[in-house]
Amino acid sequence: MEVTLGSILEARERLRQVLFPTELVPSPVLSNAERTVYLKTESLQSTGSFKIRGAYTKLASLSEDEKKLGVIASSAGNHAQGVALAARTFGIPATIVMPEGAPLSKIKGTRELGARVVLHGLVYDDAYEHAVELQKETGAVFVHAFDDAQVIAGQGTIGLEILQDLPDVKAVVVPVGGGGMIAGIALAIKKLRPDVLVYGAEAEGCASWTAATNAGKPVRLNEARTIADGIAVKRVGDLPFSIAGRLIDGIVTVDDDEIAQTILLLLERSKIITEGAGAVAAAALLYNKIPVSGKVAAVLSGGNIDVTMLSRIIDKGMMKAGRLVTLHTVIEDKPGRLHRLLKVVSDTEANVVSIAHDRTNLEAGLNKAMLKLTLETQDHAHVERILDIMKKSGYAVAID
Repeated sequence: MEVTLGSILEARERLRQVLFPTELVPSPVLSNAERTVYLKTESLQSTGSFKIRGAYTKLASLSEDEKKLGVIASSAGNHAQGVALAARTFGIPATIVMPEGAPLSKIKGTRELGARVVLHGLVYDDAYEHAVELQKETGAVFVHAFDDAQVIAGQGTIGLEILQDLPDVKAVVVPVGGGGMIAGIALAIKKLRPDVLVYGAEAEGCASWTAATNAGKPVRLNEARTIADGIAVKRVGDLPFSIAGRLIDGIVTVDDDEIAQTILLLLERSKIITEGAGAVAAAALLYNKIPVSGKVAAVLSGGNIDVTMLSRIIDKGMMKAGRLVTLHTVIEDKPGRLHRLLKVVSDTEANVVSIAHDRTNLEAGLNKAMLKLTLETQDHAHVERILDIMKKSGYAVAID
C-alpha cells in the first residue's frame, strides 16, 4: 500500500471512533518576539502517546482471517500500548516484545490492556529482531512501529489536525525515532500546505535520521544512548525515509541535558508531563536549534514516563539550572560547629534539602567531620554567592 493524502484522510475517519483530536496549547515559555509556539499535546491521548493512531489504523485494515491469527509487535513502550488497546478493541490476541530496559510504567500499561509482554534485548532494535522471529513461529500479523503504510497514515492525522486548528501555522516540529510520525505529518502538511515548514528533532545519542540523511539512505547506528527511550531507534524505516526524506525542511539534534531541562520546564511552567521522546521537539525550539518565525507547532508525542525517571530528570535539570547543588566541606567535630555552619547557609537564603554528617571519614582528619550538604538554590549566581560567603566564613567548599 502507498501512503497518500487519501489514506491519511481515510485514517482520520476510522480514528473518530477511538480518540479525540488533541489540543494545541499556547506555550509562552517557548515563544519569543519572532515566534508563537503551540504544543500539540499527544501526551494526553488515552494511552499517553500518539501511537494509538497508527496502531488502530493498521488493525482496522486487517481482514477477519488476519485478525484470527493475532498480532505481534515490538516497541519501547508507546507503540506497545497503542497496539494493545487497538487489539483489545477488536478482540485480537496481541503479543508485544519490549526491551528489558523499557520503563516499568509502559510495561505495566501494556499488560493491563491485555497484551502478552515478552522482554528481550536492551533497545528497540533488539526487541524488533526477536519479534520477527516469534512472528515466523506463530504466523501472527506483524504490526511495525513505523515502517508500515497504514501506521504512517494513522500518524499523519496529526498533521491534519494541526492545519485545521492553526490554519496560519508557519512551521511544525516533530520528534523523530523510526520516522513514521514525521513521514505521515510531512506528507499531510506538504500536500495541503506546501509553504509550511516541517522540521524533525531527534536525540543526539541516537541520531539515526541524521545518519540516514548524510548517507542518502537508512543506515544502522552502532549504539543508542539517550533518556528519550521512545525514539532510541538505531535505524530509521525505509518507507518513512523514502517519504519524508524528500519533504522535510531539516533535521536537528538535542542532547540529554537539553531534553531533561525541557521536561522540567514544561512540567514547571506549562503543567505538562512529557517523556524524553515527547520533549525533543520543544527542546529544539527552547535551545534555538531551528530558525523559524510566526506560528509554530511542536508535537509533544508522549507523556509515559516512570516516576523514578522523572525524579532523576527533575534533579538533573535543577542541578543544570543551578537550582540544586551538593557541597562538601569539613568542620570541627565539636558541639555547635554544625549549627554554626547551618547559620551561614541560612543567611544565604538557600534551603537545606539533606545533610550527611560523617565523623568517621578518614580523609577529614582527626577531630574533624566530613559534611555533605544538598541545597535548593535560585540559580547559578546564587550558588556562586553561597560559595563566596562560605569561603569567607572559613569553610573550604567543593561542589559534588
